[in-house]
Amino acid sequence: MNEQPILEARKLNKAFGSLTVTRDVNMSLMRGERRALIGPNGAGKTTFVNLLSGRFAPSSGSILLGGADVTRADEARRSKLGIGRTFQITSLFPQLTAHKNVFLALAETAGVGFDMLRCASSYASLHDRADQLLDQVGLSSQAETPVQRLPYGQQRLIEIAIALALEPKVLLLDEPAAGIPTAERDVILDIIEALPSDIAVLLIDHDMDLVFRFAQRITVLVHGAVLVEGSPTEIAANQDVRDVYLGEK
Repeated sequence: MNEQPILEARKLNKAFGSLTVTRDVNMSLMRGERRALIGPNGAGKTTFVNLLSGRFAPSSGSILLGGADVTRADEARRSKLGIGRTFQITSLFPQLTAHKNVFLALAETAGVGFDMLRCASSYASLHDRADQLLDQVGLSSQAETPVQRLPYGQQRLIEIAIALALEPKVLLLDEPAAGIPTAERDVILDIIEALPSDIAVLLIDHDMDLVFRFAQRITVLVHGAVLVEGSPTEIAANQDVRDVYLGEK
């Protein structure tokens, strides 16, 4: 019996007025899979991720998580069900420390984020877990540093730690290396490669070196539709990808 996809998009469409941005997209992501989504600017990659995460509602089609239909579930509900994500632009609490940013995500996951009758310092297990997650992304030494004082690359790593705090089954990484100097991108990829093997990861990025090093399979999106899907070797050799994405004639 074939394994069931952990996340599945079926004939997904999204239109903004008369503009159709996502066109009949089908994608199946297996548990623990490392998948990359690539395509030229304007291909609809971020819109597709927003559909998967629940930020946008599809115009038609369906989204399944572990076989259960979550199409009507909003972003907060999907997060609790196991879909985590990062964004192209970081969305952290800049004046709080790295530790407090991660702790707040853990408190929300544990359902104690709005407990006004108990001091935050009393949640020892959550503070320990925040320290573990910061260590996992290589930021133990920066735990008590306000986020606004950290380099942008380290802020991206905090976002990954926060996403992991939500205990995701699926992690959607929207351009995790965006804005990071080339010399520092290996650090980001090393952290991504070390993520728990049971988490399915969908990575969106323009850095082909990062994509080809990371992905087991690659999906190419053009004008909101899937052009081709395959292994990194197959994608690198595909003439349609060369013509449309890489700009070769």
